[in-house]
Amino acid sequence: MKLILYSKPGCHLCEGLQEKLEQIDSLPLELEVRDITTRDNWFQAYQYEVPVLCLADSDTPIPRPSPRASVKQLEQFLQRYVS
Repeated sequence: MKLILYSKPGCHLCEGLQEKLEQIDSLPLELEVRDITTRDNWFQAYQYEVPVLCLADSDTPIPRPSPRASVKQLEQFLQRYVS
């Protein structure tokens, strides 16, 4: 599963989600982190929404997991999107 994380520097929610995603080892995850400050269209789309997690094959956002979710809870949440 390839995921895209739209993020911005200094966003503690973004950093927390990225850290938890990188700890998941039971799912075949490939994570691409995109800094929204590097492209105007990303910034316009997500400036008030980060972190935004998308499935890379369709660039479709998935619901934002709770920032309080554990790594295990995040893993279970993502299993719904594994095709």
